[in-house]
Amino acid sequence: MKKMICLFLTLLMLCACLPALAEGGTSGDDGTVREALTAVEATRLMGNGINLGNTMEACDNTRGRYADDPAVYETAWGQPVTTQAMLTGMKEAGFDTIRIPVAWMTNATAMPYEMKDYTLDPAYLARVKEIVDYARNAGMYVILNDHWDGGWWGMFGSESQETAAFAMEAYQGMWRQIAEYFRDYSDYLIFESANEELGARFDENSPCYARDSVLSYLPDNERYALTNRVNQAFVDTVRATGGNNASRFLLIAGYGTNIDQTFDSRFQMPKDTAEKKLMVSVHYYDPWSYCGASSAAGATLWGKAADFDAMYKTLSKMGKFVSQGYGVVIGEYGALPGSDGVMKTNAAKYHKAFLDCCDALDFTACLWDCSGFFVRKELKITDPDMAAVYAGRNAASEQGRDYAAIAAAGRQALDETIAAAPATLREDALEVNEDTCVAWIMFSEGSWALSYSVGDTYTPDAITPGIVPTDVEITGQGEYTVALDFTGTEKGYAENVAFSAIGIANGEQKFPGYCINITSCTINGEPVKFKGRNYTCSDDGKCTRTNLFNEWVNIKAVGKDTARVLYGDLTGISATLLDRSNPLMNRIETLSVTFTYAPRK
Repeated sequence: MKKMICLFLTLLMLCACLPALAEGGTSGDDGTVREALTAVEATRLMGNGINLGNTMEACDNTRGRYADDPAVYETAWGQPVTTQAMLTGMKEAGFDTIRIPVAWMTNATAMPYEMKDYTLDPAYLARVKEIVDYARNAGMYVILNDHWDGGWWGMFGSESQETAAFAMEAYQGMWRQIAEYFRDYSDYLIFESANEELGARFDENSPCYARDSVLSYLPDNERYALTNRVNQAFVDTVRATGGNNASRFLLIAGYGTNIDQTFDSRFQMPKDTAEKKLMVSVHYYDPWSYCGASSAAGATLWGKAADFDAMYKTLSKMGKFVSQGYGVVIGEYGALPGSDGVMKTNAAKYHKAFLDCCDALDFTACLWDCSGFFVRKELKITDPDMAAVYAGRNAASEQGRDYAAIAAAGRQALDETIAAAPATLREDALEVNEDTCVAWIMFSEGSWALSYSVGDTYTPDAITPGIVPTDVEITGQGEYTVALDFTGTEKGYAENVAFSAIGIANGEQKFPGYCINITSCTINGEPVKFKGRNYTCSDDGKCTRTNLFNEWVNIKAVGKDTARVLYGDLTGISATLLDRSNPLMNRIETLSVTFTYAPRK
């Protein structure tokens, strides 16, 4: 009987210890904090990273909070239940860091836009902890963020002060709970303030509209100021929880995690009570027409010398943060496999060059992956060329090497790649230099699967194979026709439009003040009627453009200082001239636009 009582008391003591064990370290995490280690030095130790994509951030707004086991969420977007073997396999494949995107609030007592409680689900916290422990057992660094999370971030931009204030309250409450739960973990665990939400997604109105019945659109300056306030609240909240959080490395999400927008002086890193413990996060999927194409056959051409050079120049903008003592983490990147799992042409070269850039610039990076590269059910990178890129590029391979030597080797490898790359991938493209002007149609299909030379720089190689463009040299005042033929593509047509514009490279320099006045537009040879008048503008002061379909333009904010028309005032101008409800838009085999180019009358 005494033995039974002793056994019972022992079990009671073990049960009493369970909560503490659930919130403490693990056998793979000893709670160590390296006080003298700086953020820049830490990124050098983080090696290659990978995302556990489409897993713990999976959510379903139409269903609301699940009352089910956390595995229901974890597998909702097609991924398997995460195991220790998967994390160990990632480490063995060459990845030293795992970024775990999480949808915390969709597992709270109530979604924030319900203006109720935001207590996080203990079962979900425990499941995230299990995965963190898998990673720590494998010897990996871990990044935890809040990732879209049902779009509640739009509350920050609400015109209702009550809603906006509750958004901040919920945000701080969320991070307070996360930070307290993981407080005793070592500094191998890093918290990230957001994903891509800080910026334009403050205007993601669906949850706000449901509550406030009012839409809001913040000016850029207000978005930047709000981004800075949110990031400061993140740092202050985590630091206030004490313990290891007082000096834990914190990852600050850039403005929309966009490199150019984060490079903008309006984005400011928060103040911190800990010294040199902040990192900054941006994403890199340039060009999206290549990286994000839904199939290898639908990806634009990529791999000429200028493409590699452009990659380095864009990434190098983040060097200003390294020089200021902040670590730089490219939280997502990748030339993503198509839905069929096929790697894109030159994908291995893309990834190798990207990692060479990161070596040269002193960054670390996390590959975006949803079992497309590292196939979790097979516990390996199945594509041999991609596997070769990551094998041997881990932190262990750099241990003991001087960083200057690593940077020099990265720059040399990139230079060799550029020297070996072709100058052009399209011999039939028009050449643009400082003395010439070329007009073309920028285009992205409704699903973004097909595209041609999107952006203010004329890039005729950025083309989905099978598209035949008609670009024209602009020699002065006159009438011109530009066109696109989609019949040679894999599908044989473009299905509607996500973005389109006419661009004239060097137009602002060669013909300042000239206007593009569209006189006709045909789809499949049939005339189409526009929804409004076109106007001429320039985003970069170099390329003259007129939008055919650009729903990101707030037309109310377009004024005479930024727009011009050939005749009259700006009455009736539109950035969405093409009508997506027109049946012709569902199957665009050819698109042709004729315009006159002349000084404003």
